[in-house]
Order: sequence, then C-alpha cells, then structure tokens
Amino acid sequence: MTAAAPPPLLDLRGVTALYGHSQALFGVDLTVRAGQVTALMGRNGMGKTTTIRTICRLLPNRAGEMFLDGHDLSGLPPHRVARMGVGLVPEGRRVFAPLSVRDNLVAAARPGAWDIKGVVALFPRLGERMGQGAGTLSGGEQQMLAIGRALMTNPRLLILDEATEGLAPTVRSEIWQAIGRLKQDAGLGILLVDKSLRELTAVADSAVVLDKGRSVWAGPMTGLTAEHAARWLGV
Repeated sequence: MTAAAPPPLLDLRGVTALYGHSQALFGVDLTVRAGQVTALMGRNGMGKTTTIRTICRLLPNRAGEMFLDGHDLSGLPPHRVARMGVGLVPEGRRVFAPLSVRDNLVAAARPGAWDIKGVVALFPRLGERMGQGAGTLSGGEQQMLAIGRALMTNPRLLILDEATEGLAPTVRSEIWQAIGRLKQDAGLGILLVDKSLRELTAVADSAVVLDKGRSVWAGPMTGLTAEHAARWLGV
C-alpha cells in the first residue's frame, strides 16, 4: 500500500495580488510539504518573486487563501510570518555588508537545531571567514551566508529565490549539494526558484509552473515533460 502524502506545510489556493492598481497574480495554487522540495518555475516576469513576496506578506494578497501548517497567513505582518517559521533567501543575496560573517548569522538567530556549527558544517568556507566583513566575500560566499542566515532562524519553510543565479559552476555545485542535504531534514519544506531544469529535476519532488501570474501546471517533477518546458519555460 502506498503511504499517504504528508499534509501540506504551505498551502496556497487561488491567491491574487496587486502592485498598486496593477494585478500581478491571478490565481496561484501551490503546495509545499515538509521533507520535500517544490520548484516554482516560469519565465522571467511570470510571478515567481511576486508569489514569494506574497507568502512572506511583503505584498498583501487581494484574494485567495494562504496557510502555513494550517495557520492562516492572510493579514499577518511580515515579522509574524517569519516568526511562524518562514526563512527567506531573497534574490540578490542582500547580506549585511558592514557586518562580519558571524554577526550576519547571529543577527537572525532563533533557538533550534540550526546554529553556527551546523551552518559551517553545511558551508565550510564560512567557517574560514567568520571575522571577515560580509561585503568583502565573493558572490558565492555571500549566497552561502544568505542561506546560512536564513537557516539560523530555524525555519520550517525555507524559500530560495534564484539561489544559484550568476554564480560560478563550482559554487553552484556546492549550493545544489547543500540543498540536497537540507532536503534530508524531514521537518523542513523547501520552496525553490531557479532556472536550471537539470539541477531542479535532480532535487525537486514537485513543481508548480506560473504563466502570467497564474498556476498553469502542477505535479511531480518527473511529470514535467519536454513539451511543458518548451511551452512555459522556453527551454
């Protein structure tokens, strides 16, 4: 008998959102389960980052429902959503450049299994640069720090927006390996935006494809065909 799927950690149903008077999301359905990776996919400008901003309450949803572990996110301020266990690694890294690596990590720390020792085990390079200013790190090291900083909040849901964009191949490989290790944490769900279909296929359990602010396809990552990719991803 096939085991039942775990209940959703994150559940979006028919979510719409606006920037001012311009509607950006027209009905997004999305599910992330603990212990799994969901890929959020689509061409540039199709609503991926807007969806993330809406989940984190940086942009209010106009309609639809959003639940984290059964708790309604609609109407909550961003800091409440973060405290409920949503860790965000934003596009462009955005580390605190004047602060040291250590200070970047402890600034966001909340009690839990993830601490500096755990982050260094995941990204040994950071252990060599604890006293170094974050602004002096390479782009890849800053991305590792951004991921480590999000993990220090001990999230239940980790959101990575273009975590490997613009990085050297060796660094990209390190980050993909780290995401694979994070997936082994049964209590952590991961929502992942990236353009690399090959790496996404290797790590993601499921995918949601957005087109013009709408969910147009959802299912197991293995079910995303070349025809789907050509139609909605341009690959």
